[in-house]
Amino acid sequence: MINFNFYNPTNLIFGSGSLNKLGDQKMPGKKAMVLISNGKSTKENGYLDRTLEQLKRAGVETAVWAGIMENPLKDAIMEGASFAKENGCDFITALGGGAVLDSAIAISAMAANPGDLWDYVNGGTGKAQPLVNKGLPIVTVATTSGTGSEINCWGVISNPETNEKIGFGDPSLVPVLSIVDPELMTTVPPRYTAFQGFDALFHNTEVMMSNGVNILSETLALSAIENIAKYLPRAVKDGADLEAREHVAYGSTIAGMTMQLTSTTAQHSMEHAMSAYHHSLPHGAGLIMISKAFAEYFIERHACDEQFVKMARAMGIHDAAKPEDFITALVKLQEDCGVDSLKMSDYGIEKSECMTLAVNARETMGGLFLANPCEMSDEDCAGIFEKAYR
Repeated sequence: MINFNFYNPTNLIFGSGSLNKLGDQKMPGKKAMVLISNGKSTKENGYLDRTLEQLKRAGVETAVWAGIMENPLKDAIMEGASFAKENGCDFITALGGGAVLDSAIAISAMAANPGDLWDYVNGGTGKAQPLVNKGLPIVTVATTSGTGSEINCWGVISNPETNEKIGFGDPSLVPVLSIVDPELMTTVPPRYTAFQGFDALFHNTEVMMSNGVNILSETLALSAIENIAKYLPRAVKDGADLEAREHVAYGSTIAGMTMQLTSTTAQHSMEHAMSAYHHSLPHGAGLIMISKAFAEYFIERHACDEQFVKMARAMGIHDAAKPEDFITALVKLQEDCGVDSLKMSDYGIEKSECMTLAVNARETMGGLFLANPCEMSDEDCAGIFEKAYR
């Protein structure tokens, strides 16, 4: 538990108003591909214009590509990489939420390497080839609190042709500069604030449950869990509550560090299987749906009782003494954020899919099962889906 390897060369500038500091930073190139989603928020909220002005102030030319969707697809990655090459971009500035930040990592790799993204993906039908060339440098400007990929080298991409949603990354793809400005997050709608906040929470709770947890990842994860649990309900209730936004953003960004120190668990593999088959399912919503049943699986087996007690205390049950207290805290937080009634059936998932999802989770991201605190078979995994199903 004392041994760890922490590699993070990102220059992280965190805090309200920090976007205004972007233009003062040393840039990793002369022309940026500015990557945004195919939605309207970054334009309507003025974040794109502000970012372009900051890059101009730093002496950087820009080319904007708005091609990223929720649960980003492999084809979009390849299109974005072609855009970067055709426009002579020598680095990427990713402005957006988790989908955009994840996509930047994959586009960075494919703008500098031959072939198809799936040539380099590990898991499923991926060919697991090493990158030939180093990717384009990445600058991130986060507009949501959830993914943590603003400061780490991992992104999750979907391949609808094979019903696969797999994490892709390489240490060489860690962003060189990250701006985390909670002021940019005040316009996120309440429901998505909750989904994203719970994604950040589960990054940290899974690190705590992981058999690879160490003294540093545990310390950081507990700090993040405490901040998210205390402030997420406030951020959901009032998006303009800047103090709440700051603390949730802190918990999310810290997760980017904890996940570099310690792997998450199969909870993430399982949700990726869900949204691989059902693309309209937001990642955070899927995690919420299975979270209680997933934790109960390990509580019933006394796999990491002490870790659950620590998390329950961090989430506000200060006299917590048993692992079940974590479930009490988790359910209350979901109720306080108005997401306790989420149903798989509302997103088209059928109970008959449980084993299919379980097998897909292991085939595509089986490495995360190795981080579980005890063994979980395909039948066990399907049982968790069935228990969580509504």
